[in-house]
Amino acid sequence: MKKAGGIGAGSIVFPYFVSSSVLGRDGRVAASNRITVGCIGTGGMGQGNMKGFMAEPDVEVIAVCDVDASHREKARMTAGLGPESSYNDFRELLSRSDIDAVVISTPDHWHVPIAIAAVRAGKDIYCEKPLSLTIAEGRTLCDAVKHYSRIFQTGSQQRCDSKFHFACQLAGNGSIGEVQTVKVGLPGSRSIGPQPIMPVPEGFDYDMWLGPAPWKPYTKARCHGKFRHNFDYSGGKFIDWGAHHLDIVQMGLGADDTGPVEIEGWGEFPRDGIYNTAIRYDINFIYSNGVGVNASTEHAGGIRFEGSEGWVFVNRGVIDAHPKSLLRTNKIQRYHRPTHRRNFLDCVKLRKNPVAPAEIGHRTATVCHLGNIAMLLGRRLNWDAKAERFVNDPIADRMITRSMRSPWHL
Repeated sequence: MKKAGGIGAGSIVFPYFVSSSVLGRDGRVAASNRITVGCIGTGGMGQGNMKGFMAEPDVEVIAVCDVDASHREKARMTAGLGPESSYNDFRELLSRSDIDAVVISTPDHWHVPIAIAAVRAGKDIYCEKPLSLTIAEGRTLCDAVKHYSRIFQTGSQQRCDSKFHFACQLAGNGSIGEVQTVKVGLPGSRSIGPQPIMPVPEGFDYDMWLGPAPWKPYTKARCHGKFRHNFDYSGGKFIDWGAHHLDIVQMGLGADDTGPVEIEGWGEFPRDGIYNTAIRYDINFIYSNGVGVNASTEHAGGIRFEGSEGWVFVNRGVIDAHPKSLLRTNKIQRYHRPTHRRNFLDCVKLRKNPVAPAEIGHRTATVCHLGNIAMLLGRRLNWDAKAERFVNDPIADRMITRSMRSPWHL
């Protein structure tokens, strides 16, 4: 009961109603046991992630952040928050002591700078893939996550999909014999002609959107859903989908803590315009056990593990194998893990590594970065996965990192 007005005699008493969700009813969890979440980046994928976390009974989204006011306002309304819980600058959101975890769904060039700031602020992190813009960024983030003992999940959702797990087990347990080759079908980027300089839309903090990336004049085709086609902000559709499918290759080959030792390939790049990532490509990776992985725009989308006694192909919603009897085997331990977001939340509570921690996300992103570097240099490269350096190749080594626009740094 809560009294209105003073506490003297004659005061009128009104009932104070507590929502059933606070009490842990209606399938919700009591407020004291909820994980409070702030969402940074609330565009297309950001909205999807936010709604996915809001659907979990033990999550409360209490803050949103985006440099685009229209995205930010839509997210605020969806989460039912007041204006005071809506931010343009991620640093203001991270300064809140009542936030347990953050969800980072920004363009790729912001993943690591924001994630490191979140780690230092004592937050656990769910961060979209690909993990990093450069190999050096990824290593710096992994070291920070370990140093500050934070829980980190890379948004590689296929790791929590039963079909991908099934395929990886067939590849890894000898069911298709000795794995000899893996073929990975990935999409290519777009090309676009020269674009006009445009006025920055009202409510869009373009300078903050660019952040550590080089300054370039605003044009609509540079930002939001189109950023992946430019190396300043991403690594093309190759890294966009490679972060999913090459991640499954790493898992299927038991190479989560390592990577290829040789890389060679070619790529076709736009001749003009603001997009500069590969339109078509064919890249070969050789692993230390001799397995060859071919990633190409010429293959059907998905992953095909080819062994001495059969093959298995997997893509989202699709799995096939030869011989067909492999699909009916009872020797496989069926996957019963929760969804990717649920796995992260459970690990936040248990303080255990999720299925796609920073180290795994970094190693997968590294494979993609190696492919891009090989395409750009146009020659065979040798990679030391332990040292995370190219072998006797200082020119390639310089491409492991990039400078950041002042005042941003890691």
